[in-house]
Amino acid sequence: MINMKLVIAVTGASGIIYAENFLKATKKHKIETHLIITESAKKVAKHENIKIEKFESLTNHHYDPNDLEAPISSGSYKIDAMVIIPCSMKTVGALAHGYTENLVTRAADVQLKEKRKLILVPRETPLHAIHLENMAKLGQNGVVILPAMPGFYHNPKTIEELADFISGKILDQLEIKNDQFTRWT
Repeated sequence: MINMKLVIAVTGASGIIYAENFLKATKKHKIETHLIITESAKKVAKHENIKIEKFESLTNHHYDPNDLEAPISSGSYKIDAMVIIPCSMKTVGALAHGYTENLVTRAADVQLKEKRKLILVPRETPLHAIHLENMAKLGQNGVVILPAMPGFYHNPKTIEELADFISGKILDQLEIKNDQFTRWT
């Protein structure tokens, strides 16, 4: 069992399958998870035919995105890392400018101020200069920017295999050994 506490936030960008896949990977690795799903993410999930209700069965704790009194909103509550997957450009912009209007941005801001790992999985295309500037600003402050850009050298046959690639890359950033995808040899 991996002794890790991880916040996973799901925001309103397309690509909810990445969140579902990553939650399954954390369960497989027995990582303690704290989940936040925004209202926008729930709307996107409906369009993408993802049953967001089952996310709660894949996590240890879940929070309302407006609950700013949740334990994960405080730096004194020890969390090892946070992953925002998919991460909307609204969330990227809020984080780049210190705007903490909800539990997602507050918990991420706590990660920044406590110098803990924060991984963003943006899923937007094309990107304009403001998106890039915001991501660069966050990257300069230690945030890992891990775009949902799966590789193809492992010859994926399914959408699930494409999502596995991203989950594996996130686990790599968390220094968790995994076999989510076939590695380059």
